[in-house]
Amino acid sequence: MDELTLKNFRCFRDEQTVRLAPLTLLVGDNSTGKTSFLAMIRALWDVASLQRPPDFKEDPYALGSFDEIAHYGGRRGDRASGFEIGFSTKRKNQSFVFKTVFEKMGTVPVPTKRRISDGGRWLESSLKDDETWQVNFGTPKGQWSAIAPYESADLVSEEHNFIPFHFLLKIIRRNKSKMTSLTGPNHPSSGDWKQLENVCNRQYLYFLGRTPYASAPVRSMPYRTYDPARPLRDPEGNYTPMYLANISFQDKVLWSKLKNALEDFGKTAGLFDEISVRTLGRAQSDPFQIQIRKFGNRIKGPRRNLIDVGYGVSQILPVITELLRDDASPIFLLQQPEIHLHPSAQAALGSLFCRISNPDRQLVIETHSDHLIDRIRMDIRDGATELKPEDVSILFFERQEIDVRIHSLTLDELGNVNGAPPGYRRFFMDETRRSLKL
Repeated sequence: MDELTLKNFRCFRDEQTVRLAPLTLLVGDNSTGKTSFLAMIRALWDVASLQRPPDFKEDPYALGSFDEIAHYGGRRGDRASGFEIGFSTKRKNQSFVFKTVFEKMGTVPVPTKRRISDGGRWLESSLKDDETWQVNFGTPKGQWSAIAPYESADLVSEEHNFIPFHFLLKIIRRNKSKMTSLTGPNHPSSGDWKQLENVCNRQYLYFLGRTPYASAPVRSMPYRTYDPARPLRDPEGNYTPMYLANISFQDKVLWSKLKNALEDFGKTAGLFDEISVRTLGRAQSDPFQIQIRKFGNRIKGPRRNLIDVGYGVSQILPVITELLRDDASPIFLLQQPEIHLHPSAQAALGSLFCRISNPDRQLVIETHSDHLIDRIRMDIRDGATELKPEDVSILFFERQEIDVRIHSLTLDELGNVNGAPPGYRRFFMDETRRSLKL
């Protein structure tokens, strides 16, 4: 995703378009919509990918029902009747813009309108009733409108408002007599159909096999001993110990690779030098422990249980495991990954983000850590990362009365922040002035 657009969503009333990059940092005061922004990205991904209906109550987000999500100005009759979100991507062979409108059905926000476009080629659908869709579409040669009836044999989902565009095109081509020309020829040519199908295919291929990973702001508590269980991904990282135990038991090559990557970060951050899985039996079904070790200058220290070394390690372990595993997600939505970390470890985390971010692995990070941000700025300045200044976006969330404005800030070659409004880092400047008695 290269740009996001939102309107009437939570505390964002006016339409805003913001820039995303391989590494995007969300900064600002508490309660300015940063977590809502992350939830919006996941919901938008779900609608555009058609992998599942969006759920604004799914962990780690709990945005509530429609009345809690649609913008409300505080006065009677001031609640928006719907909200709009969308994104654009400009990658080679995958350039398109996708937008959707959510409206209220019962208490639930439901995507009732969708639009995908690529230059002069576009498709737009809206749910008319329980059995039909209004579909408008066009190419540079003309524009048409059609009613698409519900045909259950063609559908991959029972959700009427959750139908892929290419299925709607198939339905429309079977019902040409119900098509109306808005401009141009009475019916699309074979070339027009091909162009429209290409737009749909680009959307399908972009999302194929790609699912965001969303982390919770507070991860799971460590335990002295773990009982084997199925390692299903979850925002709190409850699955992480089981995942580490599984690969250490089943795939020595993969375990060695991940173990080395985890230990490289642990050493850089000053958290640990060695991580290991201690099995309390001979079978994979036996209980196990996660242990870490810190080395001294001349001798290696004892292995200690994860529960005995403070919360910093156990809180960051799920995040870095997810980032460093071979089958990592293409997009990460992280809430305060720096929690419980010493400033030096927060800075090391910033360097890790620089190292793994790229056009195929996008990180969107809500953070309150200046140490993390400053390390990213310095790594860009010093050429310590392959990331370029344009590969980093800082989104500053600023409260304006009851609404929030998002400012898209950039970095220059020296790591300076460009485009910052007066309110950006005002607290830190005021504290510095006070310290210097200015």
